[in-house]
Amino acid sequence: MKKTLQLIALGFIALLSFISFSCSSSSMDWISIEGNSFVNEAGETVVFKGVNIRDPHNLEQDGHWTLAHFQEAQNWGANVIRLPIHPGAWRDRGEEAYLQLVDQAVSWANELGLYLILDWHSIGNLKEEKYQHEMYITDMAETEAFWSTVSARYSSEPAVLMYELYNEPTVSGERFGDCSWEDWKAINESLIKVVRANHPKSIIGVAGFNWAYDLTPIKDAPIDAEGIAYISHPYPQKREAPWEDKWQADWGFVAENYPVILTEIGFALPEEEGVHVPVFGDEVYGKTLDAFTKERGISWVAWCFDPDWSPFMYTDWDYTPTRQGAFYKKVLGGE
Repeated sequence: MKKTLQLIALGFIALLSFISFSCSSSSMDWISIEGNSFVNEAGETVVFKGVNIRDPHNLEQDGHWTLAHFQEAQNWGANVIRLPIHPGAWRDRGEEAYLQLVDQAVSWANELGLYLILDWHSIGNLKEEKYQHEMYITDMAETEAFWSTVSARYSSEPAVLMYELYNEPTVSGERFGDCSWEDWKAINESLIKVVRANHPKSIIGVAGFNWAYDLTPIKDAPIDAEGIAYISHPYPQKREAPWEDKWQADWGFVAENYPVILTEIGFALPEEEGVHVPVFGDEVYGKTLDAFTKERGISWVAWCFDPDWSPFMYTDWDYTPTRQGAFYKKVLGGE
């Protein structure tokens, strides 16, 4: 009875969200999944290459939530932008006020021909509610309500490429507690049902453990749903160089059967401000990962198109590139 009432409440919230958002007359192609590829309406394979931006809530507070910001990402060569929506920011701003920001992002994406990834940006163990920082604190009820609201609101928007259910799941003994792959699989499949109730043909992103790095359980127990893209964040220090064989064993093999998208990649030099484990690296990592993804048709989104969120891609709001930024600007531009 309790679960039934919860589902009714989620449906009512989703209905209100759908009514309150007037969708655009988008000319963008719907993207779907065929085999291990993203494809457009003509059946052509699409490889996504883009950037993460700062949480829209923080960008708006600092005066940088603008069409010009999206246009600069496009000028660098991005065809997709990932929006990291922190649970703390979602609560602090308030649901409807936050959704107005996402509405703006959808409008700008349509105007520029860009795609969006909506990411519930929490880090930690959702099952035991143990998190890396207070900004990531959430629970299953809030996560379900978020995805019910968002999937209803943007179910008619082809610019919304993917719903990324949970940013970086991790389990690590005393700090983050325990969660088996069986448990995590069941949590994701439950959230998928919430999304698919509103948006049956949506693309849904699912990450593995070790801060969204490890996809080895997919070999034996993939998510029991269609339209799934698997996510990894292979920062330089997740494994020691040489990387290729380790990447292939840890997550690259998944691209043989399913779409894989690396929704966070990037590097920073030891002397750069804000540098931290696991992002210490340089262009050797960048070139190696670029070649690895090209060979397998894997999509990726660099972190972070911002001068303050490390590893950052530029140093100021004139968009002066860092070493990482200069590298990815060339790669995004086709060099």
